[in-house]
Amino acid sequence: MEQVCSYINGKLHCNNGEDLIEVFNPSSGEKLVEFMDASDDDVDYAVSSALVASKSWAATPAIERATYLTEIAREIRKRKEDIAKIITKEQGKVYGLSLVEVEFTANYMDYMAEWARRIEGEVIESDKRGESIFLLRKPIGVAAGIVAWNFPFFLLARKMAPALVAGNTIVLKSSEETPLNAMAFVQAVEAAKLPDGVFNLVSGKGNTAGARLSENPNVGIISFTGSVETGKAIMKAASQNLTKVNLELGGKAPAIVLKDANLDLAAKAIFDSRVINSGQVCNCAERVYVERPVAEEFLEKLKNLMANVKIGDPSGDEQVEMGPLINKQAVVKASAMLQRALGEGATLYYGGETLEQIGPCFFQPTILTDCHENMEIMQNEIFAPILPVQIVDSLKEAVDLANSGRYGLTSSIYTENFASAMQACKELEFGETYVNRENFEAMQGFHAGRKQSGIGGADGKHGLYEYMDTHVIYLNHGELK
Repeated sequence: MEQVCSYINGKLHCNNGEDLIEVFNPSSGEKLVEFMDASDDDVDYAVSSALVASKSWAATPAIERATYLTEIAREIRKRKEDIAKIITKEQGKVYGLSLVEVEFTANYMDYMAEWARRIEGEVIESDKRGESIFLLRKPIGVAAGIVAWNFPFFLLARKMAPALVAGNTIVLKSSEETPLNAMAFVQAVEAAKLPDGVFNLVSGKGNTAGARLSENPNVGIISFTGSVETGKAIMKAASQNLTKVNLELGGKAPAIVLKDANLDLAAKAIFDSRVINSGQVCNCAERVYVERPVAEEFLEKLKNLMANVKIGDPSGDEQVEMGPLINKQAVVKASAMLQRALGEGATLYYGGETLEQIGPCFFQPTILTDCHENMEIMQNEIFAPILPVQIVDSLKEAVDLANSGRYGLTSSIYTENFASAMQACKELEFGETYVNRENFEAMQGFHAGRKQSGIGGADGKHGLYEYMDTHVIYLNHGELK
């Protein structure tokens, strides 16, 4: 059985917590590893190590800091097939998507490294004679990152890469559901020979190690990806020290399908949203509003796609298109939401079965019709391959319904009418809108939510600057006489 530890101050560190954490393969139920939770002392040691290293790291020229990121990317590429297999085994993602995640992670490290020579300040016009105003961008200090299990390898890099190139040191907490890929990430970092204390990782639970990290007064920024409820708890803990928070929380992405849409394109893109990572993606379509004249045709196309998806254990078959949910609790939650929706008047159009004959955590792709905005399943995040559909009679109705919930991460619209697309983009209250394409962001964009989907964002220039403070200098240099 493999070993899971923390990585602190340049060395593997055995956890000293009291709770034993067990990790299982969600496809087969096989126990993969067991390890001790990180203790408060473990977390404090990681933060203090990062704090000690922070001054010398901040003083290192950004282009030198970037060379470490490119070296880590190189090490990741050397190990990409092995890492992809680990992700598939412990998280249930199909192998092809796991490989994409690993390759995207390496590319992301390279992309963020390229910002080393592009960090910019500003020269601001003064009201006074003989004075110049400069705005500088500086590291915050110690960054903390708490990651989710659904894209566990990439999320480590999404928090680490901008933090390090900006001049911060970092302490990451990997998900207790997926610690093995984090150990593979540590191996790549260790091979790149980062200075001790610049990168630290604690392996433990959210309500223990994550909570301790969130309340540590030496942490300058906490970046978290996960649920709204956990995000609120982190924000509350961080408020004790007025620590800056960066939160990517839940989503309930609406997909609007108008009567002039390319229905084949719309059905395929929305199908992919429900099948990719078994529906466990915060930015993918979680509810559909389709105009009445094309509703039946659209639903049939969607059902045909779902009926032909290959479901199975991705560890044993690289051709599998959809794997399991993360654990049995996720299956129970999805089944309960489905039954409550049916009790509220929804109709089961397709699917709805748990697939225990395949394994303990499999759930059939599912379509629900006759849904309305007051149903729980139209308002709360499902995180499973269930798709509720509501028929609408206009773009305005669809947009109003899309905006009615508490989430505001991503959205999408399918139409051949440019004016309709632009009207939707103008009125949708979401951080991102995808027009006639799949729900997946670009690393050079800015992945940020509105409402209860988060605070701040990630990726691109704006994501990098999340990890930097501003320092404004008023320089009275006088005038030449």
